[in-house]
Amino acid sequence: MGARLDADVADSADRLVEKNLNWNFSVNVLDNMFYALAISLVSQETIMPLLVSEMTDSTIAVGLIPAIFSLSFLLPQLFVANHAERLPRKLPFVLLGSGLLQRLPYPLIGIALLLFAVEAPGLALPLFFIGIATAAFGGGIVTPAWFSMIGKVVPTRRRGIFFGLADGAGLLMGVIGAYFVGRVLDIIDYPGSFALLFLVAGLIHAISWFSLSLTREPAGESVKEALTLRHYFRRLPEVLRGHANYRRFLVGYALLRLSMMSVSFFIVFGNINYQLSGADIGLLNAVFIGSQAVLRLLFGWLGDRWGHKRNLVISALCLALAAFFALSSSTIAGLIPAFICLACAISSDGVSHFNIVLEFADPADQPTYIGLTNTLMAPFTFVGPIVAGWIAEAHDINLLFVVSLGFGLIGAGLLWRWVREPRHINYRISGKT
Repeated sequence: MGARLDADVADSADRLVEKNLNWNFSVNVLDNMFYALAISLVSQETIMPLLVSEMTDSTIAVGLIPAIFSLSFLLPQLFVANHAERLPRKLPFVLLGSGLLQRLPYPLIGIALLLFAVEAPGLALPLFFIGIATAAFGGGIVTPAWFSMIGKVVPTRRRGIFFGLADGAGLLMGVIGAYFVGRVLDIIDYPGSFALLFLVAGLIHAISWFSLSLTREPAGESVKEALTLRHYFRRLPEVLRGHANYRRFLVGYALLRLSMMSVSFFIVFGNINYQLSGADIGLLNAVFIGSQAVLRLLFGWLGDRWGHKRNLVISALCLALAAFFALSSSTIAGLIPAFICLACAISSDGVSHFNIVLEFADPADQPTYIGLTNTLMAPFTFVGPIVAGWIAEAHDINLLFVVSLGFGLIGAGLLWRWVREPRHINYRISGKT
């Protein structure tokens, strides 16, 4: 009787998901689309490194951008995953954290730049880092709940195209934004140019938050029992011990994350070698964003059809190719293939690195798997960019790209040969292999 009741509840929830699928698909595409557009205006790969290089000559400070962002984003997730698993509806928690912490810091950074960037750059720089750390922290605490919510309202068969369309459409809008960025940097003097970009990004973030609030999320039929944080952490080693394929994925993916240590330095490399103008930066930003707009759609479609492991292998290979093309360039035009490959790497990773984790886990365990994955990746994503800044400053920026190339090739090989596509494995509820 109890089993039949549980089956009836599950069937009812499935019918509700299917009934609201097109609505939830649309409003969450809009959320992601506007969020991607906002981020493209203050890109962590192009605009933020240029801003920091205006405030300081230290390449280590440039490396701190992805390091601080990734550490603030990744570390909190495991601490909130336990809470997220106990929430029948994730949306209220997501709206609170993403509104106050994840989105609000961007316009505040713009205001801080207007007030302090010229008269007190020693204050403006730490305020900038505090701002991006807060935004990343906000993103980190809502990510397990948000991905679990998306896993609930968007079925597996539509998730790849969902992320590809959502991010791709936003980045396609970002191509227009890249032209806007180039014009702003050429016409408006520092720091007003960067301040304007952050303020406009804040406005677009507000639109994305409103779209997110329209999600029709059913209450979950599978909610974990409450555990103390101590007991929750004590059971995490069992997740790793009982799931060999997931462990192998973590090793390969850690090397892929290390290969990304050079991402923030491509624009710095171009500026050092070719003294980029605002128009040059706008062009490279447009190539970078436009390529992502197309490629995220492609990788979303491919992920739905062949699984997400191959997408991550392509990501690692493209990072290696991006480093190779940068080292081989002799003109600004020679950097274009490097930025296309960089866009390919980030697009395939962006579509697939969370989606593959969802497929390793049972629905009730998904927040834990998301949080555990990101927390275990935190040391690699934090240390990598700092080491990259040290290599560029103490040795040579070319050596940095050589190291990145090597990690990309090794990561691709391990993911391809060592990890089985989780979608094609019937995991046992206990003792996953």
